[in-house]
Amino acid sequence: MTVLLSPTCFVIPALRFKDYVMPRIIRPVFAGLALAVLALTTFNTTAYAELSITVDKGNFQPMPIAIADFTGTDPASAAQVSEIIRNNLKRSGIFQPIDKAAFIEKNINFDATPNFASWKAINAQALVTGRVTKDASGKIKTEFRLWDVLAGQQLNGQQYVTDPVLWRRVSHIISDGIYSRLTGEKGFFDTRVVFVDETGPKDKRVKRLAIMDQDGANMRYLTDGSELVVTPRFSPNSQEVAYMSFGDGDPKVYVINADTKQREVVGDFPGMTFAPRFSPDGQKVVMSLAKGSASNIYAMDLRSRATTRLTDSNAIDTSPSYSPDGSQIVFESDRGGTQQIYVMPAGGGAAKRISFGEGRYSTPVWSPKGDYIAFTRQKAGTFAIGIMKPDGSGERILTEGFHNEGPTWAPNGRYLMFFRDQAGNAGSHVFMVDTTGRVEVQVPTQNFSSDPAWSPLLN
Repeated sequence: MTVLLSPTCFVIPALRFKDYVMPRIIRPVFAGLALAVLALTTFNTTAYAELSITVDKGNFQPMPIAIADFTGTDPASAAQVSEIIRNNLKRSGIFQPIDKAAFIEKNINFDATPNFASWKAINAQALVTGRVTKDASGKIKTEFRLWDVLAGQQLNGQQYVTDPVLWRRVSHIISDGIYSRLTGEKGFFDTRVVFVDETGPKDKRVKRLAIMDQDGANMRYLTDGSELVVTPRFSPNSQEVAYMSFGDGDPKVYVINADTKQREVVGDFPGMTFAPRFSPDGQKVVMSLAKGSASNIYAMDLRSRATTRLTDSNAIDTSPSYSPDGSQIVFESDRGGTQQIYVMPAGGGAAKRISFGEGRYSTPVWSPKGDYIAFTRQKAGTFAIGIMKPDGSGERILTEGFHNEGPTWAPNGRYLMFFRDQAGNAGSHVFMVDTTGRVEVQVPTQNFSSDPAWSPLLN
């Protein structure tokens, strides 16, 4: 088999890899760290049916996929990369990694075509192989290939050159490449989650803003715990986070850079401000401002600091969230007597109620794809996380229990995170569920955790 290197190359930041042209910049996780990407391609003129998986079909069964341990000059590190990929794909609920003990082909040569008969024999539909090596400068090169076992064809192949500290992120990027190639949807693994880390006795909680990879790894603090923090929300196009802080005086809304920890006050309003959230272009923050017994929704331009009042009622209007095209805002309000969900134009105006099921509805948030609005519903002493279409139709409960709250969307609109308290528990934990309700897993955190917010894709 002849392996050719495509002249398509991607870098972080402008780093030359051999003599290829680099047309696109990918945002780095940490300043000064470079990552280069080259496509690995094979050529075969045989026509074949391309392997893919339809996620929304009835009686869905996860795709059996074999993920071989990566080889290379550092076998331990290579095995860690393949293990992260294996765990990512399994957590998605769309793939079922095959137990390595079942593998027939043990010593895999990354540069050779696999023995497809041995992988068909264990019912693998797809195969992932890879290699991790280190060059004289200390940089690592991670390569992978995705194979269609039934057709005997390579579907995808990339190589990444980076500083060793980024090896986990490379694992997530490879996971995204596999996910996207086989589902036709964007991945969600190369992302981060900001949340509220909670420690201490229940009546004296220390709440710190923290950030982690979507799988719970690489957790670090953004605030020191001297102030109570709640409702963090990622900017949709940057690594900035809006949140509310209870320090001296009235609560304030801050924006903090997730990498540098630099922060600034969004505005110094009289009374209480809460539930801040960015507009789709990241240029505005929409929030609720309480005056007396009522609260209304305001939008602030982050450049001019000009504020626009969007609702004018004697009710409690809060938890606003923009549609992905920025034309509408969904929010919760008790203007009709109970907490329900309403939609209005982004500039304010007549609001239309869209929730009509039994119970109280809150914390609405629009899907990045625009097809659904997620919500929390309280009914008969239980809290549920659900989704509905923007017109209120197609309501579907994804998970229900003692206390579930605060949904946040993955950037591909296929998964949500939320936080859960269970009866008798001393604190809450973060969970992930997909839009079918079929997949539900706990996201590991060091301490109690609440108020998760999912970042956009990093690359």
